[in-house]
Amino acid sequence: EVQLVESGGGLVQTGGSLRLSCAASGFTFSSYAMSWVRQAPGKGLDWVSTITGISNRPSYADSVKGRFTISRDNAKNTLDLQMNSLKPEDTAVYYCAKGLSPWSRAYDQRGQGTQVTVSS
Repeated sequence: EVQLVESGGGLVQTGGSLRLSCAASGFTFSSYAMSWVRQAPGKGLDWVSTITGISNRPSYADSVKGRFTISRDNAKNTLDLQMNSLKPEDTAVYYCAKGLSPWSRAYDQRGQGTQVTVSS
């Protein structure tokens, strides 16, 4: 059974930083792209970032490029998202998601999410 458990969310002021983590189990972690997606209050899900499996190549939404850094530890089956220079518009529930393949941004599983609130 695939399990994805996020942690690290919280309340931070504008300009602050947070580091989100996702613990994965139940599948061969290194073989899949992993992503972070988010859902702001009253909005749909938005893609934030993806890191490919095997080659660990990152990609980012324009809205977070230069501020967020995605990383993974295939030995520990963990996915991280370092978020710097946070803005109120980054307020959302953040989910980690398992890709459909080593390269796919599309996903088939996501965790329960962790709340990030950025105060102005």
